[in-house]
Amino acid sequence: MRYWIERLRSRTGAFVHDLLMVPTAWLLAYWTRFNLETIPTEYLDTALHMLPLVLLCCGGLYWVFGLYRGVWRFASLRDLIRIIQAVAAATVLTLVVLFVVNRTENVPRSVLPLFLLYQLVLLSGPRLLYRWLKDHRLTLRPGLRVLVVGAGSAGEMLVRDMVRDRTHTYNPVAFVDDRLRRQGGSIHGIPIKGPTQQLPALVAALEIDLIMLALPAASAAEMQTLVELCEATGKPFRTLPRLGDLLSGQVTLRQLRQVSIEDLLGRTPVTLDWEAIRAGLADRVVLITGAGGSIGAELCRQVIGAGPRRLLLVDNSEFNLYRLECELDERHPQLAYARHLLDVGDQVAVDALFARERPQIVFHAAAYKHVPLLEDQARAAVRNNVFGTRVVATAAGRCGCERFVLISTDKAVNPANVMGATKRIAELLCQDLAARAATRYIIVRFGNVLGSAGSVVPLFQRQIEQGGPVTVTHPEIERFFMTIPEACQLIMQAAVIGAGGEIFVLDMGEPIKIRYLAEQMIRLTGREPGHDIPIQYVGLRPGEKLYEELFYAAEDLVHTSHPKIRTARRQPADTARIGHALAALQAALETCDQATILRGLQQLVPQWQGMGTAGRDAPAPIPTPETTAEAGHE
Repeated sequence: MRYWIERLRSRTGAFVHDLLMVPTAWLLAYWTRFNLETIPTEYLDTALHMLPLVLLCCGGLYWVFGLYRGVWRFASLRDLIRIIQAVAAATVLTLVVLFVVNRTENVPRSVLPLFLLYQLVLLSGPRLLYRWLKDHRLTLRPGLRVLVVGAGSAGEMLVRDMVRDRTHTYNPVAFVDDRLRRQGGSIHGIPIKGPTQQLPALVAALEIDLIMLALPAASAAEMQTLVELCEATGKPFRTLPRLGDLLSGQVTLRQLRQVSIEDLLGRTPVTLDWEAIRAGLADRVVLITGAGGSIGAELCRQVIGAGPRRLLLVDNSEFNLYRLECELDERHPQLAYARHLLDVGDQVAVDALFARERPQIVFHAAAYKHVPLLEDQARAAVRNNVFGTRVVATAAGRCGCERFVLISTDKAVNPANVMGATKRIAELLCQDLAARAATRYIIVRFGNVLGSAGSVVPLFQRQIEQGGPVTVTHPEIERFFMTIPEACQLIMQAAVIGAGGEIFVLDMGEPIKIRYLAEQMIRLTGREPGHDIPIQYVGLRPGEKLYEELFYAAEDLVHTSHPKIRTARRQPADTARIGHALAALQAALETCDQATILRGLQQLVPQWQGMGTAGRDAPAPIPTPETTAEAGHE
């Protein structure tokens, strides 16, 4: 009830104001017509006699045109256009009524244009003045003094939101922007002081309390530069989400967040052929193994956007599967999906699932991937990564799946660890099946993903929260990094463009030193590396390399239709000998013979040096294009 009373009072007040402005404008028009001197009596009498009709015409049309729908506090260009339309219509109607009543006798021709002009000024002027006074109360109120970096549309919307904020938490003081044509101007009365390089000096001169980065389209390199400038000021800073995350296109104070490591290491947003992706995934039954993991869960989110007919989630972690189920029930209550708690190495369960559900697209993300842990757990790694892949891939071919996508890793290239060796064998398995089955077997190889389970980012975050030290294995160790959404989007793109048998290599950009990653994560918490939080170098762990590779020297990289995806072409290995070696490896699994398992890995992947010298009695390695190229070079 109170709401309606307040609303009625507000509208009534505005309407009364406008009605008072009508006689003011009417008499001012006559007075101006007679050069601001005394209005002749006969003209003044006519003006006063016609005033009730003029009031009726104007008041009625003001209401019809909706001048009282808007709020003066937020008067805008749209309100001004509405006033112009109402005033023009009211003036025309007044002319018609006066002509009908007295043939416009004693109404000079210049009065009506002047009347129109005065109406515009007297109706729009107070509204704009009221908004200006409300907006500029900022200079008279307390609040954090804010410097906004970026005077584009995002910065304008951010300042507008600050100006309208009734809590008066933020007081925008100035902009900085590198575009020369903007410098020296102002937005909502807030001056654009200069380029971003002047940020530290301006923060000190203007007594800034908080810096807001309003550059959602900034590249990683630009963000690194801005963060360094902000850190030099010693003041806190916040940023807007990246452009791809601003789904509504609107910017508000609620969207501000701390700068994350993804902002500094992320790259230009991926441009995808969504039409082709939707055409390849829409109205299909899609199965994702390892669905509860970092990559698998994000793949689920991305695939849902393509409109699958049914989504099948497979994972051997009860908690991960339960967590994903809760998310899907909350965000996509209408989604047709089923979750299956099973091990990809369980052939009976996998075959039954494929026979019952008949999936058309399979994304195989299930794998053990923790490098040091798997060094002394070779049996578990082989069982899951090698034979789990074979079980699922074979079932896919048997039930006539359209596409099977193996998610591989850069650690499969010249592997230095058990995990990499097992993933390389999984690649060979899929390439072998691609030559013999109608299903298109596609392999996608990429490096580390930021924030995935078991990656260094969560580890560093936990160590920083505990006050350090942050442990880095080696000062020069470096890795390729990609964000989880970007990796999953490119996986989907590769699945669509793949013809079968290819190894797709995702463009990972430039490798990043882990030391730099640790230093930046410490600085983002407002502390100094080596001073507030120590960095401790602990030496390479078992199976680790200083540098990762994305392809073998013998692989011929070929560009695809997508600029961030390339194909690694190669000659297939001897599939018959691979089959014999796998049979021996499987026999070793049955007896839990660790030494034989390791020898089997080295026989299948001769580039793996995890065992050192395999021994004189080690079986001869299977010839592959890599070993052939190396022998020829020697």
